[in-house]
Amino acid sequence: MVQNSHFIIHIVEDEQHLNQLVTSYLKKEGYNVKSFTNGSEALEHINESVHLWILDIMLPDVDGFMIIKEIKEKTPDIPVIFMSARDQDLDKILGLEMGSEDYITKPFVPRELVLRVKKLLERTYKHNENNTDMIYYEEYIINTLKRVVSANNETLNLSTKEYDLLYTMLQNKQKAFSREELLNIIWGEDYFGSDRVVDDLMRRLRKKMPNLHVETLYGYGYRLL
Repeated sequence: MVQNSHFIIHIVEDEQHLNQLVTSYLKKEGYNVKSFTNGSEALEHINESVHLWILDIMLPDVDGFMIIKEIKEKTPDIPVIFMSARDQDLDKILGLEMGSEDYITKPFVPRELVLRVKKLLERTYKHNENNTDMIYYEEYIINTLKRVVSANNETLNLSTKEYDLLYTMLQNKQKAFSREELLNIIWGEDYFGSDRVVDDLMRRLRKKMPNLHVETLYGYGYRLL
């Protein structure tokens, strides 16, 4: 099942206290949250891998309607929740027309927003919960059917053996692998050569995936944390 920590949420709210409050509540639920206090800053992160945007409509520079336009042009399937101090039907209708999935009026109880976020994410990504073709690790998304690894909406260029090493480690988190075991799994038992090729392969994989938490077991091998 997809855990909350795999969901990345971006919040755009210029009122500092509310921004911190909402961020705090969502982080307590285990979500990976990044917050912004103005629209211009948020637009600089528009190409990042995000599962949900929470936008204030009234911002001092770029308003929420302009931001959702950019979001939907680049990633039309990413859900958006609008927040606004104006309880106007016109705002709600315009938000829906521009692609928002929900609208909450200020002031609101933070717990209500958390519940709306949970339901929206479950509804949007429920097809992934039992999907064994997808593996989530930190910001990385691994499509095991296509053997494709991506991060922040960009595909990582892994070699066949780099992918095989990654997949082996992901399928056996916390397991300590000796170099010999990895050599047999990835190169095959008929391979004749130094097991140091495992070190070289791991070095290249770490360089391409710096947030891969691999522990080096000196004199033995590796373990993915």
